[in-house]
Amino acid sequence: MKAVEVMGKVDDKGQLLLDEPLDIKSESRVKVILLISDEDDLDPDDTPAEEIKASLIRALQEVKAGKTRPISELWERIEHE
Repeated sequence: MKAVEVMGKVDDKGQLLLDEPLDIKSESRVKVILLISDEDDLDPDDTPAEEIKASLIRALQEVKAGKTRPISELWERIEHE
């Protein structure tokens, strides 16, 4: 058996709709395993783009203002976490 990972959604009729066509031989029999995410189960790495943009703007302003820190401080904080 070969594994293929694709994204899709289930419609209101319970039909599975794939985002892209599968690149497999036609008329192949498949086994489907669904991983369904909970609405309230947010991935901590899914930081909104607006928040990332605001953080980058703040960081750029700090650099322009000369408010930088030595990289050694960063490593010290990482090591203590």
